[in-house]
Amino acid sequence: MTTDASDVPEPSAFVRRLPAGERLPMPADPVTAWETFPFEPFEGELRIKPLLPPVLPEPDRDGEAGTEDCVVCRKPVTDALWADDHWRLDAVGELRLPAVVLLQPRGHYDLGDLPAARSAELGPLLQRAERAVLAVDGVARVHVNRWGDGGAHLHFWLLARPAGLTQLRGMFLALWEELLPPVPEPERLRAHRRIAAALAAGGGTAYVR
Repeated sequence: MTTDASDVPEPSAFVRRLPAGERLPMPADPVTAWETFPFEPFEGELRIKPLLPPVLPEPDRDGEAGTEDCVVCRKPVTDALWADDHWRLDAVGELRLPAVVLLQPRGHYDLGDLPAARSAELGPLLQRAERAVLAVDGVARVHVNRWGDGGAHLHFWLLARPAGLTQLRGMFLALWEELLPPVPEPERLRAHRRIAAALAAGGGTAYVR
């Protein structure tokens, strides 16, 4: 079976902007320098780093002591892309993928102490958030991640994987997010507006227009 050229989708503006075939420059703070990066150079190759001794007790995460120590709780709801009475969706720093957002409860909870009513809302809300991110032009998949090592306030990462960039599939999408060139500001704002509007269509308030 042959595929008509007219049936092949055009790459998105995000993908057309990337320097395909070229090696990307190393960022100022490369992932290879992260303490958690598991490899190190050795005789021109990579080898796995030795395991370090345990650090016990572990250092406190942001917000471990409660709301007064929590960066999420201190942020005005109007800083969010979208929010309702119990949840908020926030943009994340400098954008290098078509979209990267955080879904977080407005109350100060981690996953283990999330009230039953909020837990019941979580599954449907993650579905809504994924559909909202998929509404951004040129998004093929949305990776949903929860790590929780940096902050005690529950937060789910939703990272948009660009359509056609199969090199970015799987667990390394979060690393590529550190390496790709920044998204231009107008494109970033368009993506945020589309996500906020898509969520607000099902309830809650869009705070970016």
